[in-house]
Amino acid sequence: MLLPKQFHFLFFMFFLVLNIFAQDKGKIMPFKKIITDIEKRHHVSFNYTEDLISGLQLNPPKKSLSLDQKLQYLAKKTNLSFENIDNKFINIYKKDTGSKIICGYIFSSTDKKPIENVNINLSSKIQVSTDSNGYFEFENDNSTLFLISHIGFITKKIVSGNPDAENCLQILLEPEITELAEIKANAILASGISKNKDGSFEIKPKKFGILPGLIEPDALQTMQQIPGVNSIDESVSSINVRGGTHDQNLFLWNGIRMFQTGHFFGLISVFNPNLAHTISIYKNGSSAFFGESVSSVVAISSTPETAEKNSFSAGINMINADIYAKYNLSKKSYIEISARKSITDFAETPTYKEYFNKVFQNTTITDFSDKQNVDYQSDKKFGFYDATLKFAQKIGLKDQFLLDLITIKDNLEVFQSAKVYDINKSENNVLRQQNYGGNLSWKRNWNNLNTTKINVYNSSYELLANQETTIGNQIVIQENTVNNSGINLENNHIINSKFSFNDGYQFNEIGITNLEQVTNPDFYRKVKDVLRTHVLILEGKYSDTLSRIYFNVGTRINYIEKFQKYVVEPRIQFNYGINKSLNLELLGELKSQNSQQIIDLQKDYFGIEKRRWIISDNTTIPIQKSKQLSLNLFYKKNDWLLDIENFYKKVSGIVTSSQGFQNQLEFIRTTGDYEVWGTEMLIQKKMNHFLTWLSYTYNHNNYHFPNYEFPNFPNNFEVMHTVSWAGIYEKNNFKIALGTKWSSGRPKTSPNTSQIDPSNPVVVYNKPNNTNLHIFSQVNLSTTYKWESTKGIQYKLGISILNILNRKNEISEYYRISSLTNSIEEVETFALQRTPNVSFRVSL
Repeated sequence: MLLPKQFHFLFFMFFLVLNIFAQDKGKIMPFKKIITDIEKRHHVSFNYTEDLISGLQLNPPKKSLSLDQKLQYLAKKTNLSFENIDNKFINIYKKDTGSKIICGYIFSSTDKKPIENVNINLSSKIQVSTDSNGYFEFENDNSTLFLISHIGFITKKIVSGNPDAENCLQILLEPEITELAEIKANAILASGISKNKDGSFEIKPKKFGILPGLIEPDALQTMQQIPGVNSIDESVSSINVRGGTHDQNLFLWNGIRMFQTGHFFGLISVFNPNLAHTISIYKNGSSAFFGESVSSVVAISSTPETAEKNSFSAGINMINADIYAKYNLSKKSYIEISARKSITDFAETPTYKEYFNKVFQNTTITDFSDKQNVDYQSDKKFGFYDATLKFAQKIGLKDQFLLDLITIKDNLEVFQSAKVYDINKSENNVLRQQNYGGNLSWKRNWNNLNTTKINVYNSSYELLANQETTIGNQIVIQENTVNNSGINLENNHIINSKFSFNDGYQFNEIGITNLEQVTNPDFYRKVKDVLRTHVLILEGKYSDTLSRIYFNVGTRINYIEKFQKYVVEPRIQFNYGINKSLNLELLGELKSQNSQQIIDLQKDYFGIEKRRWIISDNTTIPIQKSKQLSLNLFYKKNDWLLDIENFYKKVSGIVTSSQGFQNQLEFIRTTGDYEVWGTEMLIQKKMNHFLTWLSYTYNHNNYHFPNYEFPNFPNNFEVMHTVSWAGIYEKNNFKIALGTKWSSGRPKTSPNTSQIDPSNPVVVYNKPNNTNLHIFSQVNLSTTYKWESTKGIQYKLGISILNILNRKNEISEYYRISSLTNSIEEVETFALQRTPNVSFRVSL
């Protein structure tokens, strides 16, 4: 009985297994259910059309199979083909026994024009390119993954479902958004100085290396190293760009126009060198958003391009001490402060003494001491300071507010006394110069293509001189004040990867007051003028990566309310990359200016800061207008750099009192123009840690005053030849620079000695600017060293020597009748003698 029972059990088990196996092989499922299970198990996604799989059923593949094995099983059991893309996407299409043609057209997404020679890769064996119509075709090999590539465009991957010749693909390629392959020198003249494709020079003070005679990145001292920029009297308050006067330059600090640019009456810049993040300098071709200047533009920004951590630094040199601090209030806001003050209250360093002698020579301050020699006594107090504050706040992802404040002040008090013929004589002189400014700005990024900026600003300037003398009991007060305020609106629109468009509106109001008051005899005069200007700005930019073309054209349409007059100022910047090493640049502009500085008398304001601001009246004081064109060739290869620029510039509407004449034209008031043309050249070579450069500038600059007896003669600011050389070594934390500057002397007017009557001496001059001063030559040195403590505190020591050879360089010369000898005397003014300076800085 046992055997039959065992047999029945075995027979039952065999039948059960057979039945299960039969079920696995024979259970038919909808095709859609099968691929849905595969999607869940292998984390893939099938692409197909419903009509392709409608009604299709079959036995599912074994669950133990791999993805590829399951696809092979389904392809074998159906009339379908499966294309596996990166084990993520699987395209399903119907098998085709015959070979079909895949075709298409490829266009640029920006201008919809066909693109020739585009590479289409279907596999390693099938590679074709487009013709002049952007057309391509090839035989289908059961694959629909296309890789499309072309230089200057983003590579595109196309997945297409069973294309055919009757329905050719329409494919758009997006241009690759990259910076124009401009030849931008990361180190031109020094590290931290570069030249942009719009022709401007850009200085990054925090990346600044070193230049001869400079141990700090003083913006206005640094720009004098650029060919075509100089100062005929070593003053940052008298910077001449291509023959123009200082007041013809526009100086902006965070959008605020600055009317005072120098401390110590021009020997150092009012802009704290440890504060600025970017300094942009335009000699020509400036943006249409810059106005009110017929010469250069210097735009200083202390706003960082990226977020920075908290920082603090303090430093001192032989003229001033300063502090700087930045503190992040939150992830979206920060506050930044800086302050600088002269140390003359505590010490008179050798640097201060040299500066003092340079500034006050041949002024009424030194005239008093020169003429008195009995019991002469003096007490002088001089000091300056500047301070800034910035508050930044981001609101959300699209808005940012900035508040910038700046205050600048120089103050001089000199008391002098002496006994002359038993009579006590004294003078009490006070000279104050100050500039306050504020700017509130809002920026909104509407989207990736549109941005709006609005800023409201104010700048107030004052120059005050007060002189009290005991002889005659006389008080003389002179005051020049400027109040400048306005609003700027700027919109930026990106049309596509090549084109952008900017538009804006500006309103500006400037009021200038000149006051003169004298007692004994009594005299009082106060003149105030106000000018309001409305400006419409349009600007378009084209930048093409492939053709290496940069083109920016704009116009500035000014409407002056008082004169009911329109002044149109077109601007142009064109840059073409001939090849990877050579760039051609064309810059041009028309500009105008409604305010300027004049000198009524050389002894005004003690002869120190004798220039006063005035406003055009459109008659005797015309609106100044300039036109300028320059052509530049820039070459850079294998650490060699060559920059050659030819330029032409003409400024009309100038008055003689704005040019600083100290000859027969000093008291003549007439209008005219000046015309300057020349060449600026720079050659530079970098060798490992060593950088050397040589620059040369030729400048031919003539006045034209049609109503004067000698209508044409050389400009006061003509320096016909200038040669500069520097050798700079930088390695790790050590930097040293040696350089020299040589220039031909500026024009001067000599007296006609044959017409001088000794009994009644009067200076009779030859033709204006008939000769020149002696050659100017100077050798300068500077060096810095930086180290860091184990606690991360950074220290920096700097030493500089101006005029190492102690050469006596004459920077001006004029003639006058001496009150002591009643004869003609020659008055010479000289540049700085040998002047050392030492700085020390600590940064956290």
